[in-house]
Amino acid sequence: MKGGPSPKVVVCIVYVAAMFMAAMDATVLNVALGTISRELNIPPAASGALNVGYLASLALVLPVAGWLGDRWGSKRILLLALGLFTGASALCGLADGLEELTAYRVLQGIGGGLLAPVGMAMLFRAFPPQERAKVSRALVLPIAAAPAFGPIVSGLLTDQFSWRWIFYINLPVGIPVLLFGLLYLKEHKEPEAGRLDLPGFLLSAPGMALTMYALSQGPVLGWRSPWIAGTGLLGMLLLAALVVVELRAPKPMLDMRLLRDRLFRTAGLVGMCSAAGLLGMLYVFPLMYQYVLGASALETGLTTFPEALGLMVSSQLVPWSYPKLGPKRLIMTGLLCTTAIFVLLSFVHEGTDPWLIRSLLFGVGVCLGHTVGAVQIASFANIPPSSMGRASTWFQVQNRLGSAIGLALLSGILAAVGTGAANAAGVMEPNLTAYRSALLGAAGFLLLGLWFASGIRDSDAAATLRKRGAPAPVKTVGERSSPAEG
Repeated sequence: MKGGPSPKVVVCIVYVAAMFMAAMDATVLNVALGTISRELNIPPAASGALNVGYLASLALVLPVAGWLGDRWGSKRILLLALGLFTGASALCGLADGLEELTAYRVLQGIGGGLLAPVGMAMLFRAFPPQERAKVSRALVLPIAAAPAFGPIVSGLLTDQFSWRWIFYINLPVGIPVLLFGLLYLKEHKEPEAGRLDLPGFLLSAPGMALTMYALSQGPVLGWRSPWIAGTGLLGMLLLAALVVVELRAPKPMLDMRLLRDRLFRTAGLVGMCSAAGLLGMLYVFPLMYQYVLGASALETGLTTFPEALGLMVSSQLVPWSYPKLGPKRLIMTGLLCTTAIFVLLSFVHEGTDPWLIRSLLFGVGVCLGHTVGAVQIASFANIPPSSMGRASTWFQVQNRLGSAIGLALLSGILAAVGTGAANAAGVMEPNLTAYRSALLGAAGFLLLGLWFASGIRDSDAAATLRKRGAPAPVKTVGERSSPAEG
């Protein structure tokens, strides 16, 4: 439409709103699961199906999202996903039983799985590499801040109104953004998208779904469960076969040839470790604060909230710090500082000043926010627009797997050490050591990411460091950044 807002502004608004809504969805549900179980008269363990259904359906569609956007139009697929997610949210609020609610959560997962890769591809197509540091504000907030907002929103809505409002709250966000996108988003199709890579889809969909299921349910059902072992092994075998098939396909759905670009490959691994560490900490610390230190759910949400404030601050600083320090130093400094803060959090006890805890979590947001922002800017520095859909899909697949692996391994640490121990009188008491060990495990993921980050070369990200208008050398994926050079 003539006279409308800038296409770049439009993409940012739609991306931030859609991703924030989808990212917050998981954390608002976790807080309300107990209430949902009581009101629907279902065992607490059965309510886990709501998360499993969402994760499995998300994993099914995530690998094919990039191709769908390229083939059928990124605007069409993004708005379809947004409409599906918003509509399914309304249905979740109206559900009368576990079966209905699980089915609608599956629909939500399909919408959520399409949103992130297609939205990110649109964002990076709209902004050339040298402008992406400035748009980092739109990249960091929805992905990393939403988990901190979720518990507060969920606690307030569940206590003051009903658990159904944790789903209804998506409507006043999703509907206006959907209408705004219909009016102002520009359509984009890739003429060379080709036909669907059917073998790749038939391997990736069940492979991702089974792997995500095993990782999410392993801590619940036990890693020695034949069902968990079977689904996990089958999922990994399918993903291994997927690698072989995709490397031979002329137009693969998951283009692993993109990993020839050293920066995309290395930054993706750093992002995977960062996601594992951050989501793992945001899972473990609230549990420790509630069950060991005796805080309420609302108090815990308010205490973790400064992490989101720190992310807001970092999103304003990254456009300045990224070109000043370069991606390697910025990413490594952020990871090193966050690792130190995670270690300090592991020493929190009943007598710790709550404002000290809030200050530490604020520091997590500032430091890791710089890392997350720099990783996303640098990752796509050398990816051409025609490959952006598949590149963003691969990036999202890595991040989802990183989050699932982080939660699974930290849950495994909690189970192995034991969250409860008998005192001298034989009464079970919370075991602080288990939670401290898990927080140190989260720090371990960041140290692994730090090791990967040491292999980043700022010269590979030159396109994101140039000033606007400066001439850029022509570079295709694989040139001067082949595996041999890494």
